[in-house]
Amino acid sequence: MQWRGQRRSDNIEDRRGARPTGRAGRASGIGLLAVVIIGYFMGIDLTPLLNQTGAPATQSQSADLSQSERDVGAFVSVVLAKSEDIWGGIFENSFGTPYNPPTLVLYSGITDSPCGDASGATGPFYCPGDQKIYLDTAFFDTMQRELGAGGDFAMAYVVAHEVAHHVQNELGIMAQASQIRQSSDQITSNAVSVRIELQADCLAGIWAAQVKAQFGTIDKGDFAEAQNAAKQIGDDTLQRSAGGVPMPHTFTHGTSAQRMAWFERGLKADSLENCDTFSARKL
Repeated sequence: MQWRGQRRSDNIEDRRGARPTGRAGRASGIGLLAVVIIGYFMGIDLTPLLNQTGAPATQSQSADLSQSERDVGAFVSVVLAKSEDIWGGIFENSFGTPYNPPTLVLYSGITDSPCGDASGATGPFYCPGDQKIYLDTAFFDTMQRELGAGGDFAMAYVVAHEVAHHVQNELGIMAQASQIRQSSDQITSNAVSVRIELQADCLAGIWAAQVKAQFGTIDKGDFAEAQNAAKQIGDDTLQRSAGGVPMPHTFTHGTSAQRMAWFERGLKADSLENCDTFSARKL
């Protein structure tokens, strides 16, 4: 994706100057991958497991950002800016209302949010409580090294997916889904979650297609990077990577095939109605 020299968003809250400290070493390799996967499925903070002594890393100290970290911050800022332009136009043309963009919080290690602690173990997420997206940019390294999902547009897909949750929140979809989940059993709640996540994948596809149509900054292979990222973070693939057998009733985000298919559907969509996962008989 061509991003250098492009407009950057002002809706960035960079907390990466504070870094966790401590004497204990951190988990790595398959151990880190297992922690990330477990936290991803359970939706809880497993940061203490990243510390070999079991003590959570709560202290912090000021740290300068590396050039790589600065570049990642600039890149996601450009991605967020394009989401503002694109969704602003869609909201105006489709609904006649302004689009209120989210804030993207960049952090390192651990930070707090109204939805609970954000950490490398929880992965990127959108918090409706403050309408902010929380992203530890080290997650991109995990994607590339541990999950096999590298490339700048794989990173863009992650940001676009979380922005899509904000779009759902703006449209009232998340509130309705939350009401259904609160009054449902766990299996039904998981099924609703899958439809929310697949819809976000589809909306991310709409965004990606509009980046190409409106800005022409898509490079050859960009969409393939996003598709591969969607594949690598499918529920079935993650459960296999953790050494388990896929259990569909526990899925909360959809299979690799489903995530790829709905992102592709978004790429070809001519309206938001094409992303209506809740009316789809087959996902």
